[in-house]
Amino acid sequence: MVNSKKKILIIEDEKPLLMAMKSKLQMVGFDVVSAEDGEEGERLIEEEKPDLVLLDILLPKKDGLEVLESLHRKKNTVPIIIISNSGQPVEIDRVLKLGVKDYLVKADFTPQDVLDKVEKVIGFSLPDKSQDEKLRRTVSVLIVEDDEFLREVISRKLSKEGFDVQAAIDAKEALEIIKKKMPQIILLDLILPGMDGYEFLAQIKKEPVIKDVPVIILSNLCEKDEVDSALAAGAADYLIKANFSPAEIVQKVKDVLGQKYL
Repeated sequence: MVNSKKKILIIEDEKPLLMAMKSKLQMVGFDVVSAEDGEEGERLIEEEKPDLVLLDILLPKKDGLEVLESLHRKKNTVPIIIISNSGQPVEIDRVLKLGVKDYLVKADFTPQDVLDKVEKVIGFSLPDKSQDEKLRRTVSVLIVEDDEFLREVISRKLSKEGFDVQAAIDAKEALEIIKKKMPQIILLDLILPGMDGYEFLAQIKKEPVIKDVPVIILSNLCEKDEVDSALAAGAADYLIKANFSPAEIVQKVKDVLGQKYL
């Protein structure tokens, strides 16, 4: 995992983006704390003494530039990466003069880009595959399945393997869960009450903060056109329920996670 458990402070008021970054950083072993306004963020910089700060510019109470100027006056040299909606050269030039190490434009970056920037600024070692059991303890799996028996069986099996499991009976509930806790992988049924799995998949693939989260389809639909449509829409894999045991489904989750994160 990350060498010496380095601490990162995220100061960001957009909750989905904050959760996505926090989840990705925790997954590789960082100790992550967060604040949703500039005043709280500056206080945590003093109290928590993070190794790195990810700082938004537009914030309640005290904006990112004010936080930077205050730190500059105090001669606090904590490494800072700016995350901003702007990307205007004048803004970038201003923050770089205040000692900022790097700059990310929200519309253009993914959680993986954040990791790349963090590696560039403070350095860290990604976990190797022999550490996957420890890594699973930080991995959140969201199951979207209206069959109560199957949902419970898979949930119990994943929990026994050390995964953090969230479950929803329909797409609406799944979207509410995502707002509160960003999953690292989703198991998705296609036939659901209300919004079906195809619609749900299409919707999350439009959202920058979750579009890269792998989705495994778990369905009784087995026609080639249905499988092809789901994969073309961005699913990482497609499992026909009747052909896979709960243990095999859990192994598939591990395989897909291993390809993306390990």
